[in-house]
Amino acid sequence: MPADLTAATPRARVRVPLHFHDGYAVDADLVTFDGLVDGREHIAVVLGDPAPGTTPLVRLHSECLTGDVFGSARCDCGPQLREAVERIAERGGVLLYLRQEGRGIGLYNKLDAYALQDQGLDTYEANAALGLPEDARDYTAAAQMLRALDVTRVDLLSHNPDKAEQLRALGIDVHDRVPTGVFTTPHNARYLRAKVLQTSHTLPLGDLTELHAG
Repeated sequence: MPADLTAATPRARVRVPLHFHDGYAVDADLVTFDGLVDGREHIAVVLGDPAPGTTPLVRLHSECLTGDVFGSARCDCGPQLREAVERIAERGGVLLYLRQEGRGIGLYNKLDAYALQDQGLDTYEANAALGLPEDARDYTAAAQMLRALDVTRVDLLSHNPDKAEQLRALGIDVHDRVPTGVFTTPHNARYLRAKVLQTSHTLPLGDLTELHAG
């Protein structure tokens, strides 16, 4: 563990049955923590039971009220969350639900950025126009949470290379980066394409270009 990374401890663990709109259901343990560096109420969703000797599947999922709760088609967050829960439950691992709305800029700022995107800016340009970082997320708390759960080696379910790089710098062994599904709609193709071009997300650019053009 890096010398400047303080330890967090589990605060409470409670069993919760999860039910999704498409009928999928699974039981999960929700874990809260004391000592997280940013003071936010992040939770770990512990799913399944990894087979002995296997690496747990882990996803860092940033909170998205519009996508996760209201089913917004302007992003792919809701489908990614739904997919991640099932894939992690099948294999065994943890989904960290991180309170980092709008890549860390907050809900109101995210909606302000949406308004600028409606005027032609991409998701990163809109943040910059508001005087905000393109991506303000810091995964130090995520590393603390994993260590508190005795998880130090992971297969990371993500298209985002920055998540893997930050975790490695924080002492978590990212054994493999496992791609999520690609959930495109006519409303989010431009958003997903910007992720590829601006922050090297491993998404199929050709498919996104074709859908955006269409």
